[in-house]
Amino acid sequence: MRNKASEKPNQKRVLALRERHKAKKPCFKREESWRYKRVSQIWRKPDGVDSKMRKKKKGWPKSAEIGFRGPKVARGLHPSGYVEVPVRTVDDLGSVDPNTQAIRIAHTVGMRKRAEISLRASERGVHILNPLSEEKPEEAAEEGTAKEIEAEDETKETEEETKN
Repeated sequence: MRNKASEKPNQKRVLALRERHKAKKPCFKREESWRYKRVSQIWRKPDGVDSKMRKKKKGWPKSAEIGFRGPKVARGLHPSGYVEVPVRTVDDLGSVDPNTQAIRIAHTVGMRKRAEISLRASERGVHILNPLSEEKPEEAAEEGTAKEIEAEDETKETEEETKN
């Protein structure tokens, strides 16, 4: 029986393999995008009745097909080499492997929870793909609680003024 650790491929080797495959792959352009400015180069499947590209005529650009797919070990990897794991709560960090996985904090997570998640992730040595910008997680957590206290004080003051 094989050891699970030996089955995990080396990240650098996998990324190099993906780059080699990508270098051989043609640049798939949208049909007639080289002719008209109004047609973007973003790939769309040709579906015209008389389309030479759809019929795969000689001399026309290659179409995207299943044979051009990337290597299986590299599929779904972030360019950093980690497997992305979405995180919405602090409890989600428990199942993350710091050696092969990196977390992406969901956009719906607020600043206070985001700061707590990034603090716990740094303690565990987990890589964060969308970290907090500029300020440290502790400062963000403190500012979040301070702002809430100020907001509560303001609401109490306005309630007292309305009573008087």
